[in-house]
Amino acid sequence: MSASTPTTSEPLVHIANFRMDFGRTTVIRDLSFGIERGETFGFLGSNGSGKTTTIRALLGIYQPTAGVLHIDGRPFSPEAGERLGYLPEERGLYKKESVIDVMVYFGRLKGLGAEQSRRWSREYLERVGIGEKEKVRLDKLSGGQQQKVQLGVTIMNEPELLILDEPTKGFDPVNRRLLMDIIDDQKRAGSTVMMVTHQMEEVERLCDRVILLKDGVARAYGTVEEVQEQFGGTVIHVDHGGDLPGSPAYRVLSDDDGHAELEPADGGDPAAILRSLVDAGVEVSRFAPTRKSLDDIFVEVYGAESREED
Repeated sequence: MSASTPTTSEPLVHIANFRMDFGRTTVIRDLSFGIERGETFGFLGSNGSGKTTTIRALLGIYQPTAGVLHIDGRPFSPEAGERLGYLPEERGLYKKESVIDVMVYFGRLKGLGAEQSRRWSREYLERVGIGEKEKVRLDKLSGGQQQKVQLGVTIMNEPELLILDEPTKGFDPVNRRLLMDIIDDQKRAGSTVMMVTHQMEEVERLCDRVILLKDGVARAYGTVEEVQEQFGGTVIHVDHGGDLPGSPAYRVLSDDDGHAELEPADGGDPAAILRSLVDAGVEVSRFAPTRKSLDDIFVEVYGAESREED
């Protein structure tokens, strides 16, 4: 990849008609999407949906059965690695070495000088709250602390493309917020971010667009708002007294002890639904139309299989 003028008019990441077979098993089926320069992109799916396979094919670890997988207008090559930051779900650090030595080593691999790597690493460790751990061996750190070191190694070369696979895994809410702030900083500095996560609140806060992958097929693709619209868009929260009447204008998603969730029919007007409830004699104390959350959509798409995995 190059930090200068883009080589093509393609998105920074361009995947078209991607198919991946392992023997007689098809893992990815005709997958196409793009990630524009400077955006944060959510790559979503349950375990086994094909996310890691797609990333590995994009990075040249797997040879695709068919299709195009380009970064900056061409297939990925190791020479382009200096402009890439990749945080895999399976972490990999030299755990018998000290934190600062490991970070300086990886900084040198990424093209930074020894002193530049050391200075950057110390500033980063202070920011994430483990500055006093720089001379401690990696295997003496907690899992969350090791994760912070791994993230630092990933971003220290100011990557043009940052691929994060479950970056907040093992983090408490405070450290999850810190990580999201760091991702925001990377985006402001010009990075394009591809993020794999099951934390839908992170997606809603950070991501410009998303794709939902299931069984190797895209189930939804677009901005967060577009995906919400694809899955019904609006949910109405109603606190009521009395029974809710049946109506073709809405579907009752749940109704428990006077707290109901309604989904309007296609093109249904929430104001008209409220009038119909009042006209039917329903005592309405709260009527709040909201967009269906990504968490609700994720459960709708992957709920059954996620429960089986659990």
